[in-house]
Amino acid sequence: MGVFEMAKFQHGTKVIADAVAAATEAGAFSLVGGGDSVAAVNQFGYTDKVSYVSTGGGAMLEYFEGKVLPGIAAIK
Repeated sequence: MGVFEMAKFQHGTKVIADAVAAATEAGAFSLVGGGDSVAAVNQFGYTDKVSYVSTGGGAMLEYFEGKVLPGIAAIK
């Protein structure tokens, strides 16, 4: 994985995206989060081949850690 914006360095990122898309097609739930990851999925044309795309990478990781997010707390 790496500098997917440059063809010379995108192979690792594309292989991971291929694997995630294939797993999703086979029935797995896939979540792509974070601006750079979303940009890679978009560039490779896999946006519709994953279950969910979120631009909030940092917030998503904090949520997975069990932290209370201010926006969700305000809604509650």
